Amino acid sequence: MSSVRRRVLVVEDDPVINQAVADRLVAEGYDVVRAADGPGAVAAHAEHRPDAVVLDLMLPGYDGHEVCRRIQADRPVPVLMLTARADEADVLVGLAVGADDYLTKPFRLKELVARVAALLRRVDRAAELVGRRALELGDLRVDPPARRVWRGEEEVRLTPTEFDLLLCLAASPGAVVTRERLMAEVWGWAGASSTRTVDSHVKGLRAKIGADRVRTVHGVGYALEIPGAGAP
Repeated sequence: MSSVRRRVLVVEDDPVINQAVADRLVAEGYDVVRAADGPGAVAAHAEHRPDAVVLDLMLPGYDGHEVCRRIQADRPVPVLMLTARADEADVLVGLAVGADDYLTKPFRLKELVARVAALLRRVDRAAELVGRRALELGDLRVDPPARRVWRGEEEVRLTPTEFDLLLCLAASPGAVVTRERLMAEVWGWAGASSTRTVDSHVKGLRAKIGADRVRTVHGVGYALEIPGAGAP
């Protein structure tokens, strides 16, 4: 972790969970700001400018999806969403509005801390992309420093995680990248039990760049396909 203390906003309406998460993050060296409802979360984000957000899905005022939408419209920030059920529809909506990862309740505090640390490492790695040239992948153009993607003349709006996922696949077009490697390089940690996170983000990426662009190799991982290119 950087010598500069990172600030995390914890948004949870259950006071016991809110306190437990906050205490564990403080013990790990983070500054913590807390909120217990949707409006309070948006206000706390605007006032304290956290480096990451731990965000419960079900909140008073407005839910975690709306909170995520509002804070991401203000400025990009990594978001770990907490959900009481791993319903695919809930997860995909969360990813679409800018959540970077999700954790299903009940969860272990150790895992939550690891997820937060991984999200912050990704922010640090993103700064290293400055100076890299744009990638031409058939009719896809990826600009790493600007973190922008075009398909033909139309810009494709990707979430931060979707962009990092695309960039990882684009490093070796046509080659299969395992789920475990994607977890390590995109999320910053490896965990076989969390490969569903990869699958959910791939589904969101496919919806935006085209389902035929990301090939599934069952039981292994994914490959980025370039139309018109030969086999790897």
